[in-house]
Amino acid sequence: MMLADLSVRPAASAPSPQGAARRAATGEGDEKPTSSPGAGRGAWAAALDQRAGWAREWDRAYLLACAAGLVVDPLFLYAVCLSAPLMCVFLDGWFAAAVTALRCAADAMHAWNLMLRLRDARAPPARGDADEEAARPGRDDALGGGAVPERRARSRNKKGIILDVFVILPVMQVIVWAAAPAMIRAGSTTAVMTVLLVAFLFEYLPKIYHSVCVLRRSQDASGYVFGTIWWGIALNLMAYFVAAHAVGACWYLLGAQRATKCLREQCAQAGSGCAPGALACAEPLYYGAAAAAPGAGRLAWAGNATARGTCLDSGDNYQYGAYKWTVMLVANPSRVERILLPIFWGLMTLSTFGNLESTTEWLEIVFNIITITGGLILVTMLIGNIKVFLNATTSKKQAMHTRLRSVELWMKRKNLPRSFRQRVRQYERQRWAATRGVDECRIVRDLPEGLRRDIKYHLCLDLVRQVPLFQHMDDLVLENICDRVKSLIFPKGEVIVREGDPVRRMLFIVRGHLQSSQALRTGATSRCTLGPGNFSGDELLSWCLRRPFLERLPASSSTLATLESTEAFGLDAADVRYVTRHFRYTFTNDRVRRSARYYSPGWRTWAAVAVQLAWRRYKHRKTLASLSFIRPRRPLSRCSSLGEEKLRLYTALLTSPKPNQDDLL
Repeated sequence: MMLADLSVRPAASAPSPQGAARRAATGEGDEKPTSSPGAGRGAWAAALDQRAGWAREWDRAYLLACAAGLVVDPLFLYAVCLSAPLMCVFLDGWFAAAVTALRCAADAMHAWNLMLRLRDARAPPARGDADEEAARPGRDDALGGGAVPERRARSRNKKGIILDVFVILPVMQVIVWAAAPAMIRAGSTTAVMTVLLVAFLFEYLPKIYHSVCVLRRSQDASGYVFGTIWWGIALNLMAYFVAAHAVGACWYLLGAQRATKCLREQCAQAGSGCAPGALACAEPLYYGAAAAAPGAGRLAWAGNATARGTCLDSGDNYQYGAYKWTVMLVANPSRVERILLPIFWGLMTLSTFGNLESTTEWLEIVFNIITITGGLILVTMLIGNIKVFLNATTSKKQAMHTRLRSVELWMKRKNLPRSFRQRVRQYERQRWAATRGVDECRIVRDLPEGLRRDIKYHLCLDLVRQVPLFQHMDDLVLENICDRVKSLIFPKGEVIVREGDPVRRMLFIVRGHLQSSQALRTGATSRCTLGPGNFSGDELLSWCLRRPFLERLPASSSTLATLESTEAFGLDAADVRYVTRHFRYTFTNDRVRRSARYYSPGWRTWAAVAVQLAWRRYKHRKTLASLSFIRPRRPLSRCSSLGEEKLRLYTALLTSPKPNQDDLL
């Protein structure tokens, strides 16, 4: 299994809760988990689920490491230099060492990723992934049955591992540190640049393909890489700069080869003034200090003013063509200038699609054609992608502004009071902050029934389980509840339902707080605060479980108002009736009834009133017993029997507000 797949689909390797609920309902899968052949796979899937968070971060870091590797490799081409005093070719040793160190760091990231993939490849395939692969139709299903998906996965994994191994091969290191110095010592000063260019393309093009595969694998699995539009724009700009960097490095190397060719022609014309091997420096790898003084032949060649003026001082005295600007770079001791100017040339060439002066040499013409064509494609893709990203960013905001303008015009036309207008604006702002303009209900509603049920189960299960009332229900009931709940947003200070109004839905609070107020018969008001995990509208439970059933909705026993911006799940009365009618056995369970009583605001108020009445009666009796000047006609124990005490308590409870949940008693 690929690492990128693990990072975006951590739950795919474990059996789904929907399948477990269906097997429990149909009586399948009753064997013990320890005897199941997939027990080990389940343990491995659990381990993958635990590390799915950091695996996702690792995929992102590895993608950036691939981009860094694409930046490092072209730097090897800048190691080729020409000595301005001696007019000979050499390799910058310190620069090559620094680039090699950077390349080793990038290869370490590739090696670590390869190790993770090998470990995942040796692990047994998860049952969920095997079932998913087996469910895909294909032409080879009749050939191997269940073994076909396994062979396909093994083949894809093998190809990916081979590509991962290839990008780690030290091709450029071997060329720079072994082959190139040997060729320079042998006098092959122009051929060494051809070898460097071929080796660079041989290793760089597969690396580009590998990076694209990593990016596509992450996008195909999760639909996004970094999750933000600005990261998408940054990745496109990064790809454009990497392309300009690679093109500029090739341009620099070809320009150095053209300058070396010019020097070779001048050396041939000089005759005896140019000793054999004068174009190759005595030290192919130069670290800034000469080991010995140059010989007489090299000094004679270094004093050739004609060769210096033709090849190194100006680009107008020789047919450099598109490499005219490289004359000021090949003998420049500044490493920063040698890198920045080719990048600038690459950006300019890829962006302008032309303006190049070319000679008749075929390699230069091919290079210019490839550069111009690639620049046309890259600029078109860059502009198109950035336009798509910016449109995706601004379109929702424009839609929001349009909606707000329409709402403002409507409120102005209807002459709504200022308080109502402020409440509408506050609700629109909070709804936009919560949904970002995405109508989740409409998106999910248009999906097929099975897919819609699975998505809502995945999105709502964790939040629904936070409600204590649902903690003691099985997965089948929770799946039907998740399929019918609706996400609701209430602004601060909003009255959701008034006391005495029909209860149309149950509310399960996810974030925020509500205040439940209830008017007592004495004129006082009883208040309690409902927070995350609490619910309201429990009158619907008794209404649905009552026999015979009454069509009239129950009245609300309290007034609900928001204390702050609140997010909740709503379950309409028809949905509550559907769930309680089809899963009545769940709501008659003692644990569910106790949870409903404990977290119900009506039951809590009734219990508080009962405790207060009992405490007041107890205090009153203790006060009467402590007063010495009061002598009852008969003992206190005979004044009121146990039956009379219970009768008084029941009378107080019956006259106090109580929840309308007779069926849950």
